Amino acid sequence: MEVPAYAKLNLTFEVLGRRDDGYHQVTTIMQTISLSDLLQIEPDTGLKVECDYPELAGEQNLVWQAAVALAKAGDIEPAARITIEKHIPVGMGLGGGSSDAAAALLGLNVLWGLGLAVEELAVIAAGLGSDVSFFLWGGTALAQGKGEQITSLTPMPPLAVTLVFPDLSIPNKTATMYSKLTTGQFSDGGVTRQMVQILTAGQFVRESVSGLVFNAFSDVAARLYPELSAMCRQVADQGGPALHLCGAGPAWFTLPSSEEEHQWLAELLQPHSAGVYLVSTVPPEKCGVGSLPAGN
Repeated sequence: MEVPAYAKLNLTFEVLGRRDDGYHQVTTIMQTISLSDLLQIEPDTGLKVECDYPELAGEQNLVWQAAVALAKAGDIEPAARITIEKHIPVGMGLGGGSSDAAAALLGLNVLWGLGLAVEELAVIAAGLGSDVSFFLWGGTALAQGKGEQITSLTPMPPLAVTLVFPDLSIPNKTATMYSKLTTGQFSDGGVTRQMVQILTAGQFVRESVSGLVFNAFSDVAARLYPELSAMCRQVADQGGPALHLCGAGPAWFTLPSSEEEHQWLAELLQPHSAGVYLVSTVPPEKCGVGSLPAGN
């Protein structure tokens, strides 16, 4: 079977504080977008994970860990051939690895005939990574705790989204970004609550939501990576739209008012060697459990 694994944006990302277990307490609204990897899953005598990026093949891939964890939960030996066709850039804050793992859980649950409910899969997903649970549902959702407590929200209407991929690689990015957070970046979750109210009331207005987009890592990214700030300043100085950090970055996104604005942004950032792509929001019925082949 083929299972798509969609990327995500964080429309809000607030860090409430540090937990006793060393993790951070977060509240975030996530949204799937049309940029996606594709997993091909088929029976095999053993477990094989292949990828068009050789460094992502084999046991180091989160997909492998997902398969092993699911097989353990089902008290079976993991046996499948999983081929990952990558389109989501690695290490950009779009959740590609987590989405691949969720797609593997969903597909293997069917292939192996385990019959686990998505809520049971979510328990396994939470042990793999904070974002993995969200991708079992996709669409528009509130994530709390470490990011594993998922509440589906009224889906956003179809929206165009411009993604900007800087020519920048950040080693140990997520750990680095969290380590640089100060109490000054902590908040009370108020921005996320306002966004939830707008979405649940069905009163979505592009301008009001755009004004609420927030990411606790934005200040950290500006301090650590001045080249990112320079790009944002150039866009702002030319009268362009606000750019918002994707997860822990370094990718950015904006909700363009038109395709012309997207093209203008792409041309402006061309000297920075940044990749600029136009995608769209994806509703839950095309993601997660809704993405499985008909009849399963």
